[in-house]
Amino acid sequence: MRHVQHRIAQEEAGVRSFRVFQTMIIPGLVQTPEYAKVCLSHSEPLFGPRKDVDEAVRIRMQRQDVLHQPDRRFHFVITEAALRFRLCEPDVMLSQLRHLNSLSALPTVKLGVIGFDAVYGAAFPKHGFSLLDEDHVNVETFSAELTITQPQEIELYGKIFDSLAGIASYGDEAHRIINRAIDDLSTEVDEDPPTG
Repeated sequence: MRHVQHRIAQEEAGVRSFRVFQTMIIPGLVQTPEYAKVCLSHSEPLFGPRKDVDEAVRIRMQRQDVLHQPDRRFHFVITEAALRFRLCEPDVMLSQLRHLNSLSALPTVKLGVIGFDAVYGAAFPKHGFSLLDEDHVNVETFSAELTITQPQEIELYGKIFDSLAGIASYGDEAHRIINRAIDDLSTEVDEDPPTG
């Protein structure tokens, strides 16, 4: 898994504009280490144990340095489902949501959240994808990562992203959606008995 993270880091090195849409998970570039570890470990029941998950998480965290580079631009659009999907324990998700809120204040980051009450137009969330500059689109599947390089398909994904971004909430309204999920999880975490 560390080799995959190295490859992605090399691929992203020259990219200036990132447009990322995710339906069910928080995008890798804005994940906490604990959430990333859960994401990277999820394939183990299907593909067997991964011995380098910790190293892959470390590399993924290093990749996040690009968020602070002033010549880069990141536009993330996620659905409210990504904020509430039970991929991990409530305390890990709570930390992730707080982290997402704080990163959205970076000048290089634009964060949109499509709430459950949003009305979709022609484009609706079939799967996540990343547009890197105008060069290619990455789509992750269960068994592979597809790289789309045909200009007409890149243009189509650009239109899809714009359509989804157009119904997303930004700024205070995006924070309200995230904070509702935080409030719901906080109740669960507070109800858990102390350990140790």
